[in-house]
Amino acid sequence: MRMSARLTVLLGDAARYLMTVKITDILDILIMAFVTYKLLNFVKTSRAANLLKGVFVFLVMLWLSTIFHLNGINYILGRMMEWGVLALIILFQPEIRRMLEQVGSRRFAQIFTRGEAEGALERMIGQTVLACTEMSKTRTGVLIVFEREILLDDMVRSGTVLDASVSSELLKNIFFVKAPMHDGAVIVRNGRILGAGCMLPLSKNVNLSRELGMRHRAGIGMSENSDAVVVIVSEETGSISVAIGGMLKRHLMPETLENILRNELLPQEVEPTRHHWFSLPALLRFRKDGGEDDNGK
Repeated sequence: MRMSARLTVLLGDAARYLMTVKITDILDILIMAFVTYKLLNFVKTSRAANLLKGVFVFLVMLWLSTIFHLNGINYILGRMMEWGVLALIILFQPEIRRMLEQVGSRRFAQIFTRGEAEGALERMIGQTVLACTEMSKTRTGVLIVFEREILLDDMVRSGTVLDASVSSELLKNIFFVKAPMHDGAVIVRNGRILGAGCMLPLSKNVNLSRELGMRHRAGIGMSENSDAVVVIVSEETGSISVAIGGMLKRHLMPETLENILRNELLPQEVEPTRHHWFSLPALLRFRKDGGEDDNGK
């Protein structure tokens, strides 16, 4: 009886508390949750992750010096704390500036409009297929990495940092044989080019075909070390290939390339099976188009 009475009182208190909640309180919680999410995402995609570990250790030392009355250490750490905030602002000035620029840009509004984001991905895929088709005819070497869940910031920093929409003309200019960034990879995140001329890890698979050059080995290596979708155009033959999960699909037609990019990069209403393009219908389409697998044998 006592437990039921306590439960009744608890439920009554909870109901009275919920009656006091206003719409502004809910809005306040949602805004704080969104800001917290963006800050955590900022930490994950910048140099702040390792630095925050050092800040945490610093705060623990400050707390311990207070508990054990280590006055000298506490005084020094306290003075460092006063200047620490200013130092962090100076240290992360580029990241803070970029974040504020994103807040003021039109892309920030796309966070709330999924349809616009999907439209941007559709345009990105169309422009990529168009560029690869034209560069395949001219036998221009291409290496494009489409980032997914695993972030590739280290790879981006190895090249030239950009922030531009994906367009056929821009891709052709980047991979033009006399362009300064044509030898590296282009990295794309959420429909925008993050970097060009980026260095990728080479595949460690010793069983790869000897026909594959450094560009293909780098694309396969990137797909082995991340969940990225990598598009490659051979400089020797002009053939189009796609690497996912360490597997390389070669000699693709433009229509097949578009289907793969749409299936892998566009959000699906029903969660697809990983590497669904290896299913029987997909394999039949590849065979019809003249595609062939290269799994390192």
